[in-house]
This record gives sequence, structure tokens and C-alpha cells, in this order.
Amino acid sequence: MSSKPGSPTPSIREKEDSVQTEDVHKVPLYNPDCDVSGVDERKLLRKIDWRLIPWLSLLYLLSFLDRTSIGNARLYHMQDDLHINDQQYLLSLTIFFFSYAVFEVPSNVFLKRLRPSIWLSLLMLLWGIMMTVQGLVHNYGGLLGMRWMLGVMEAGLFPGVNYYLSCWYKRSEFGIRAALFFSAATVSGAFGGLLAAAISNMDGIGGKPAWAWIFIIEGLATVVVGFFSFYVIQDFPDTAKFLNEAERTVVIRRLQGDDQFSAAGEKLRWKYIFQSLLDWKTWVGMVVYTGCDMPLYAFSLFLPSIINQLGFKATPANLLTVPVYAFACMITCLVGYLADRFGHRGYFSLCFLTIGAAGYIILIASRNAALSYFAVYMATCGIYPVVPNTIAWVSNNVEGSYKRSVTLAMVISFGNINGAVSSNVYRARDAPWYPLGHGLVLMYIGFGLVSTTVMLFFLKRENRRRERGDRDEVIGEGVEDEIKAKKNGKYATISDAKRDKGDSWSGYRYTL
Repeated sequence: MSSKPGSPTPSIREKEDSVQTEDVHKVPLYNPDCDVSGVDERKLLRKIDWRLIPWLSLLYLLSFLDRTSIGNARLYHMQDDLHINDQQYLLSLTIFFFSYAVFEVPSNVFLKRLRPSIWLSLLMLLWGIMMTVQGLVHNYGGLLGMRWMLGVMEAGLFPGVNYYLSCWYKRSEFGIRAALFFSAATVSGAFGGLLAAAISNMDGIGGKPAWAWIFIIEGLATVVVGFFSFYVIQDFPDTAKFLNEAERTVVIRRLQGDDQFSAAGEKLRWKYIFQSLLDWKTWVGMVVYTGCDMPLYAFSLFLPSIINQLGFKATPANLLTVPVYAFACMITCLVGYLADRFGHRGYFSLCFLTIGAAGYIILIASRNAALSYFAVYMATCGIYPVVPNTIAWVSNNVEGSYKRSVTLAMVISFGNINGAVSSNVYRARDAPWYPLGHGLVLMYIGFGLVSTTVMLFFLKRENRRRERGDRDEVIGEGVEDEIKAKKNGKYATISDAKRDKGDSWSGYRYTL
């Protein structure tokens, strides 16, 4: 019989009970002298939600809006004004993903070393400036340079915030928060179409075309929000200023009770970095995430063009993206809630990837505009809810704050580097039905289905091994079992084993 993720096996619980009278074997209580009797945990959780989620979602809305608004701007003669051909336009999309992917891992390490309120706010100010300058370029070289710099500055936000949220919530609470945060991407898609249609009325003001004003207005909005972020973004739980000492203590204790042993703090050691690099879950997770992330960028960058080529002009095409993104937002939040409540994140991903695959099969086969537009809704099911669900799944199965930060950054960066592929598969000569683009997206969804199945198989196998006691460590100075000690390690206390082994500890259960 499988146990609930994060709960100890009977053998481990028996060990803890058998030594509960011996201080050396007890797991230390964080801040033991603090009185937490007056803290209402449910009210505390709501307080944290309101201080973190809305503002972070706004940041990601602006981030996704800034990186994808080039798809909206293209409909307002950007290519003609900059004298660039279709291939050059695709390269300007591609270069963003290379810089975006390269800087994600180091950015997450900096986020852990520095204060989130400083690091995330600084990144936002800088990418807002890059976005604004993008509206001032006059040629292909200028556009290329600004897209590269935009990728550098935006790189730290998405992996950084997901890691940051994982430091605040239990594993069974993280999915819906990740979904709410990510749903800002769907809102940005809907908002981006409306905003582009509105800003297009500024065409000619100050001698600037409509597409330039899209970049300038959105960039200036990002700069303003970035400035206020210095005062709004909170730091990690043990130093958060909006909580009192008792509330901080409760947050950390509940995380440690959820097998997040490093919640009280962890010093940077190269050992934790190498643990991430050598963990099979990191590498399989990279492929799992690629199966939904490449389709995400292909979908968001080219949806206006796809609808445009189905017979709708620039502004109607942008407006018709709004209900698609509204549906994506609803399904994303629903899946996040259900996966938190019932677990089985991997099975949810398999289900919705299958629906998305069916949508792309229809897009490939259809030559009817109405049917293709309906298939777009199905396609969103295999993309938007799966992205935050995958992030939550990977985060749930990695313990150690530095290890988790590196693992999440590697998974997300590998998915984003494949965004470079999505930038080049919807070629103008394939319009209006884009069989190559839809076919390659379907192939990536297939990668997601296969790798998710592989991840589920190995996680289930490892949980069974731990339930049998195959991974049990030797605990206590007086216990002699050289074979088991050599295989699984020997520790003075269970607490030492937890801190040293992270999610490899025998009592840790992986989330399926």
C-alpha cells in the first residue's frame, strides 16, 4: 500500500518513536522558545497568499506580455518599417530564447544568495528599459540586440518566482499557487490582444508607428511596476517583514513537517549543486517540461498570426485571441486546484497532454476555419495547465533549497531553449494552415507524454523500494550494520540524515 507523499514509512516512524526519549535522536524544533499558540494557520496562509500571489502574478503578466507582444506588433507593419524579411523576423524571436535560457540557472543561485525584493525588482526595471528601447529601433540589428538583452533581463523571473513560492508553501499547497501565478500568462495573452488593439490608435503620434508604441507603452509600465516592487516583494519566510516572529516560526515549522528540511536556511555548498546535476529527476524533468514549454511559446507567439491567416484582419485577429486565453486561464487554475487536492500530478499531465495532442491533430487535418478555431481551445489544454503542474511536480520531488533552485532553473531553462525551435516552425510560406508548425508542436507533446510516463514509472519504483526498507539508513552510534551503513549511510540522528540526503532520505516519499 502506497503512503501519502511526504509521510514517513512505518519503519522510520518506529525508529523515531523508539528514540523519542533520547535528545540526540530528536529532530530539532525550529525556534523552540517561541510561543505560536496564538497563530491561526488558515488565516496565516491567506495572509501570505494576499501578500505574494497578486503582485508576483502581475510581474509575470508583464513579463510574458513583453516577450510575446512582438507577435501583436507584427500585425501592424513592423516588418515593413524595419525592412526585415520573414527569416529575419523568426531569428529575432529565436535569439531571445538563447539568452533567456543561459542566464536562468545563475539567476536562481543569485536569488537565493541575495534578497528577492532586490534581485527580482532589479531584473524587472532592466527588462522594462530594454522593452521600451525596443520601440525605438530602426533596423534589424537594433531589434536583434534588444531581443537578446530582453532575454537576459527576463531570465530570472519565472524560475526565480517558482522557486521562491516553493519556499513558502507545503508540497500539497504549491500547485494551485503556481497555477494562479502562471495564469498571468494566459491573462497576458488576452490582455495583450486588447492592449495592442487599443495602442494601435496611437499610430503616427510623435512620428512613431503603432507597433513602436506597443513596445514603448508596455515597457514604461514595466519600469513603473519594477520600481514599486522594491517595496512590495517580500523576502524568504525567516526574514519576511510582514510576519511577526510567531508567524515566521509557524511557516518554517509547517514546511519542515512537510519534509522541507532546509526551510530554516541552508548554506551554499557545491555539494548541493552537484546533487541536482547528478539527479535523474532533473534530466527527465527537463524533457517533461519541454513537452509543454515549446508548444507554449509556439502557441503564444503565433496565435494572432494563425487567426489572421484564417481570414481575420489585424485587430479582429487580436480580439479573437481573448476568449482562447480566458479559457486557458480557467482550465489552468482548475487543474492546479484538483492536482493539489487529489495529488497524482503526473496523471493530470498525461490526461491534458492527450487532449492537447488531439487538438493539434485536428489543426493538422482541418481545412475549415471554424473547426481550426475550436481545435485551438483543445490545444490550450495540453499546454497551459501542464506548465505549472510540471513545475509543481518537479518542485515537490526535490528537497534542499539550493538543490531545488538549481533543478527548477535547469528544467525551465531547457524548456525555454526549445522555445527557439518554436520561433522558426511557423513559416509564412506555410500559411494559412501551418502543417509543419502544428506537426512539430505535436511531436513535442509526444515527448511530454513519453517522459511523463517514464518519470511516473521510476518514482513509483523508488517509493516501493523505500517502503520495503531498501533505502533505510543506520541511525545511532550504538547500531552496527556495516552493509546497510555502506549502502545507505550511517548518521547520529534522523535529523542529520534528512539534512544530508534531502529527498534521498529513506522516509521521503515522492509525489506521483
